[in-house]
Amino acid sequence: MAFDMAFDIEAHRGGRALHPENTLQAFAAALAMGVDTLELDVGVTSDGVLVISHERRLNPDLARDADGNYVAPPGSPLIELPLAEVQSYDIGEIRPGSDYAKQFPEQRVLSGPGVPPPRIPTLKQLIDLVRGSGDAHVRLNIETKLDPDHPAEAPDPERFVSLLLGLIEAEHFADRVMIQSFDWRTLQLVQQRAPAIPTVYLTIQRGRSPNVSLTQATHWTAGFNPADHGGSLPSTIHAAGGKVWSPYFADVTLELISEAHALGLQVVVWTVNKPDDMARLMDIGVDGIISDRPDLLRKVAAEKGLAKPVGQLHIQRPAPGLPEK
Repeated sequence: MAFDMAFDIEAHRGGRALHPENTLQAFAAALAMGVDTLELDVGVTSDGVLVISHERRLNPDLARDADGNYVAPPGSPLIELPLAEVQSYDIGEIRPGSDYAKQFPEQRVLSGPGVPPPRIPTLKQLIDLVRGSGDAHVRLNIETKLDPDHPAEAPDPERFVSLLLGLIEAEHFADRVMIQSFDWRTLQLVQQRAPAIPTVYLTIQRGRSPNVSLTQATHWTAGFNPADHGGSLPSTIHAAGGKVWSPYFADVTLELISEAHALGLQVVVWTVNKPDDMARLMDIGVDGIISDRPDLLRKVAAEKGLAKPVGQLHIQRPAPGLPEK
């Protein structure tokens, strides 16, 4: 499996600085903007439907009931709610005064009198939207939302992956998706069951919730230990069978990017919203950027000569019956 070097402009949750996150409206706006990839998160309802949500629960800063009341924290787990109930909530406006609202003051409100409110969409609805857009090139970068510390809030990895791959295969969409996760167990299962679908290994090494350590395996890394690979994340991900390394942007350096490229890995960083950071990362050779501001990202990429009318991360698969290199 080989990648070309076209730069990948990814709209994080559809571009949540501009439109309510993970809504069909946000994804439609990102498509119109000319992004290469729609980045999104999926969970599973109690009736086994894949829905697009960053949180494993209803988000108290986003979900409002029919009376206009935001749900009480911490919000019910999606896995305990049927699709009909999940889609009964309006997610068109961030809770006013919340930290989230302060983070994205320019986000457009999509709820109001006479306006059909955005609902938590299903993954199938997004695939239908992409097909209906006429864009034959845009890809989906789908994150599986599991947390080994909270296993009851999502299906087990085997069922999660079975549901996800089942839908992708039923929709004949396998050549237009990547699957990403901080929980590498799901990526290992994808590689076993659908080796033609590229896997994207998410990492964060700082803050309160790092998912990787350079000195030991964690419960996020499916038994893979960077200490067994010289303390190198690129080498660990290569050994795990990954095709793309997706680190937090502040964790990456020119040296690490060069190391990843030497191993045949692409490097797509998250989440970058400042033009200066975008430009610096492009200059040191990242292959793509995930951003809440795809409008700014596309502008900077154009200034660098990296944005194309169609410029996604192309993935060339071997012809049927031929071995992969």
